[in-house]
Amino acid sequence: MVVGRATWDLHLPGCQSLKDKRRVLRSLTDRLRHRFNVSVAETGLQDRWQRAEVSCCVISTEQRHAASVLSSVDAVVEGVPDARIIDSNTCYL
Repeated sequence: MVVGRATWDLHLPGCQSLKDKRRVLRSLTDRLRHRFNVSVAETGLQDRWQRAEVSCCVISTEQRHAASVLSSVDAVVEGVPDARIIDSNTCYL
C-alpha cells in the first residue's frame, strides 16, 4: 500500500476576507474530491486572508497510480484562476 501526499502553498490575491478565502478553497476542495476521489483539506495558514496551505492524500496499491493521480490533481490546482502556487511538495510513504 502506498500513501501519496501533495501540499501546496497558495497565494490568493483576490481575497479581501476569510469569507472570500473560504469560497475559493471550498470550490477547489470540492472539485478535487469529486473528480479524483482524494482526501483534501486546508492544513495551514487558516488565519491569513491571502495565503493557504492545502494538502491532498491518495492511497493506492501502486506508487505509479498514486503519482498519476497527484499529477492530475496538481494540474487542476495550477489551473485555478483565483490562486497562485508559491510552493508545492509531494511525497510517498
